[in-house]
Amino acid sequence: MMFNNDIFKQALKSNDFLQFRPNDDRPIQISYYLCMVDGEKINQFLLPGIKENIENLTQLSDIKGIIPFEDVTVVDDTEEVLKKLMKGYVIIQFEGDELNYLMVNANHADLGHRKSNETENEFSVVGPKIGFVENIEVNMHLMRQQINTPALIFEKITVGSLSNTKVVIAYLDGITNPRHVETMRQRLQAIDFDVVFDNSQLTQIITDHSNTPFPLFVTTERVDRVIFSMLSGQVAVFSDGSPYAITAPSSLLDFFISGEDYYLSWILASFFRVIRIMSVIFSIIASPLYVSVLTYHFEVIPESLLQPLIDSRIHVPFPPVIEVIFLEITIELLREAGARLPAKIGQTLGIVGGIVIGEASVQAAFTSNILLIIVALSALASFTTPIYNMANTIRLLRFPFILLAAFWGGFGLTVGFLLLLGHLLRLKSLGTPYLVPLFPFRKGHFADSFVRLSYKYTANRSDYLKPLSKKRYTPDKESIDND
Repeated sequence: MMFNNDIFKQALKSNDFLQFRPNDDRPIQISYYLCMVDGEKINQFLLPGIKENIENLTQLSDIKGIIPFEDVTVVDDTEEVLKKLMKGYVIIQFEGDELNYLMVNANHADLGHRKSNETENEFSVVGPKIGFVENIEVNMHLMRQQINTPALIFEKITVGSLSNTKVVIAYLDGITNPRHVETMRQRLQAIDFDVVFDNSQLTQIITDHSNTPFPLFVTTERVDRVIFSMLSGQVAVFSDGSPYAITAPSSLLDFFISGEDYYLSWILASFFRVIRIMSVIFSIIASPLYVSVLTYHFEVIPESLLQPLIDSRIHVPFPPVIEVIFLEITIELLREAGARLPAKIGQTLGIVGGIVIGEASVQAAFTSNILLIIVALSALASFTTPIYNMANTIRLLRFPFILLAAFWGGFGLTVGFLLLLGHLLRLKSLGTPYLVPLFPFRKGHFADSFVRLSYKYTANRSDYLKPLSKKRYTPDKESIDND
């Protein structure tokens, strides 16, 4: 009798797919992908156990008792067998029992994964530096270390018709509103995509509005940030191969909150958060305001500044809008080049390139030195945003505002802000308004929004998340009054 190799026909086309019999006298066959399994596990634990007891093996259940592996199951679903082969499982089959397969998990889980899990893009001076890695099991372990309760629920979903990527929905039972969990579950299960590489792809696929430059879900690599979001009543999503987690529903103000805010005094944290928000506003309007004033509104320039402006622009042959666009694009080129080059070279390019190009532009009368200062400050202000995706959005928003200012001056800026506000009012994150607590207005939710008040005022979870448990803790006003 021949083995049932029909399900392995496609796998046999691969050079790293192995099928062999440990003993020609016994009707047993072992199959696996060489690149997906841990060879040490097979050679030291699986094969010796089978060879030593091969004379006594008559059925698959006999093998389960002699090999030291935890994940060992007998299945009769051929589709599941093929999927597990791709995940690093070893398939054992007996002649005469072609409908049943023994699956042994010998996956080399650590192969190809980085060992360091320090946060790289959301660095903080104060507080933990622990971040996620590309291994979803490690990320779940990091979450369990911080939240030691059975209420932490992990739901596993497979996404990607070709990649079969493992995706996990994480939430706190008894705190997170089931409606948010169900909405996220439905959106993930409805995905029809071939290969999912990263959570950033999932974010674009499951987002409420795809035609917006604003990120509607927070994407973070910080463990503490995800835990805080879940404690507030949000849902987190992890995917295998991605060192980032998605948290939702998210509001616009969530993107300007840094993990460091909760490790500093509330006075310092509030000050830095206000600085961040003001920096974003300055970054968007500084260059457009320069164009608007110098093109249409000379009368608003104070007399003390009029002469320095005239001296700065007297030799510049271009109108302000061309001057601004030239410098803004130059800054973006330097930023992109620095990000794509190795770290040490990128830093050198950013510093030297900025100085050389800026000085040369002023000397060649391509731009004024005052505008050079404004554009440089705008670029610095955009870096204060903790979430990288929102920082990119701020970089983009400057350009339409510059064009509106060039066409209609102050009126164009007003129109731009009204259009931007109208767009933000339409946005939702997992069905929740994007501008809460500003719209819909929630009077009691400003304790941790524009500022971060003392912990005695932040004991309640936000109502807009509809949490099942409203209280986070019971504050002792005397002990944390000076937080």
